[in-house]
Amino acid sequence: MARSGVGRRNVLRAGAGVAAVGALGAPMVHAQGTGGTLRCGWWDHWVPVGNNIMRELCKEWGDRNRVEVQMDFITSVGNQNLLTIAAQAQSRSGHDILAFPTWEPSAHARLLEPVDDVIGRLVQKYGPIAPAAEYLGKREGAWRGVPAVSGTQCKPSLVRFDLLKQHAGIDIQEMWPARAERGPGADTWNWETFITAAEKCHAAGVPFGLPMGQFTDAVDWVGSLFRSYGAALIDERGNVTVRNNPKVRQVMELAVRLSKSLPGDVWAWDDASNNRHLISGRGALVFNPPSAWAVAKRDNPQVAEKCWQAPFPAGPEGRFTPYLPYFWGIWSFSRQKPAAKALLEFLSERPQAERQTTTSSGYDVPPFQSMSDFKVWDTEGPPTGVVFNYPNKPHHQGQLSVAFAPAPAEIAVQAYNQAINTKMIARVSQGGESIDQSLAWAERELRNFARG
Repeated sequence: MARSGVGRRNVLRAGAGVAAVGALGAPMVHAQGTGGTLRCGWWDHWVPVGNNIMRELCKEWGDRNRVEVQMDFITSVGNQNLLTIAAQAQSRSGHDILAFPTWEPSAHARLLEPVDDVIGRLVQKYGPIAPAAEYLGKREGAWRGVPAVSGTQCKPSLVRFDLLKQHAGIDIQEMWPARAERGPGADTWNWETFITAAEKCHAAGVPFGLPMGQFTDAVDWVGSLFRSYGAALIDERGNVTVRNNPKVRQVMELAVRLSKSLPGDVWAWDDASNNRHLISGRGALVFNPPSAWAVAKRDNPQVAEKCWQAPFPAGPEGRFTPYLPYFWGIWSFSRQKPAAKALLEFLSERPQAERQTTTSSGYDVPPFQSMSDFKVWDTEGPPTGVVFNYPNKPHHQGQLSVAFAPAPAEIAVQAYNQAINTKMIARVSQGGESIDQSLAWAERELRNFARG
């Protein structure tokens, strides 16, 4: 842990069920005059200056409210953040506030202080929170964490616009310009167009870099592909539907076809492999936050200046962009709950959210659609506007999505950790099984999770 006197990619594990009830109208929480010390364990940001802005904001709030804010920055490398969460949950001691990766608020729901009062006031100011964040952050009728700005990412298309235009005849900048409107051809940015483009780029020696293994990047994009075809493997009641839903077979056929146009080793790729593929100049497209482009800007500027972010391809059921949120949670055993709530509300308000997003070069995504217009996404470059279409914007006509939703979270997280969706494809493309055999295997696995 990195420690501050005034105070990396998401790893996921066990989760639990989700319920849905809102809360409104609680009185304003004030930490003014409370004094004391507030201990915070933040995520150690992939973009190092992301830690600096958290230090700055917490000091501003602490000085204003006469609270000493102590901060640790806890890395996700080696699962250190998950180990810290588990140890504090067991000992009932530690930080007052911790950053919780995607599934963790459900996993520790009964040890987390409800924050419906904070959420209610934020929603009144800024409008609804992304449904995908609500799916993960609510349990037993209460919000168990505040959807965080710092660390929250989505994974739309990150394109080499020159290669896609040269080899597939698609002008992605014209289709999705750096302004709040759809360009010519935007309605054709769907999976059929996408796969045809992937085949052409593969033939030209610049294949799309889509991982197909068991790490989060692979599970996330495949999850959104399934969702865009309505190919749910488990329904919201926990019923296994993998063989009863004809759309699952349809998307399997499409995914197997697509896999033939990807690099031969994508089945073993980890979460850094697709970044390296793009940065090397050997690939025409990945699904990623701006981090791959940002590293290219540093290490291979000639690649970076030819990159452009565009929405995720649409399917028959719509456009669903992979989403991995962080949450800020308050332990129920904290002795500084009013101060903790006040700090989290301060960090979530638009001015502070925009400072976090701007400092991370647009990487951090607030949970409110009304905050998709921060100036950093207009001005970041080169090329200017490269990340304009990174956050989910109204004219994209899409939704943020978590793999295996809408299944109950305690089942979905097991399917996620076991990468059931990518393994289904691998069993056909690499293992020689028929689609029927793969679906039967997935059904057995998912039934075991549902019974557990």
